[in-house]
Amino acid sequence: MWKRVVGYGALLAAGTLALQWLDYQRLARMHSGDVYLFLVAAAFLVLGIVLGVRVFAAPAPAAFDGNPKAQAALGLSERELEVLHELAAGHSNKEIAARLHISPNTVKTHVARVFEKLGAKRRTEAIRRARELGIVP
Repeated sequence: MWKRVVGYGALLAAGTLALQWLDYQRLARMHSGDVYLFLVAAAFLVLGIVLGVRVFAAPAPAAFDGNPKAQAALGLSERELEVLHELAAGHSNKEIAARLHISPNTVKTHVARVFEKLGAKRRTEAIRRARELGIVP
């Protein structure tokens, strides 16, 4: 019984496939101009998108170098520079200590040295001065 059902199902599927193929052939012959027009339009659409992306793409921003001359002139150490970047990100002393895996007292020392080297009395003033010099983004 199951063999007959599967056999008839396969025959029906083959017949449906043949009818659909014939219908496609008729459609392709009757509307061949429209098919070619569609293919040309799709090709120009893809070409336009590719060219548009390349022509109107924003240039990549220049890499931030941190103004090594100003860093050397101020005498900022690597750790002080890391602390300054964390200050510019708006982190507290505890957060900076946790991020850099150092003691909060060490952070206070680094912050005091950064203030001294930048000639600042407050965090905002130190960050503003560092941005003016191009040390932090």
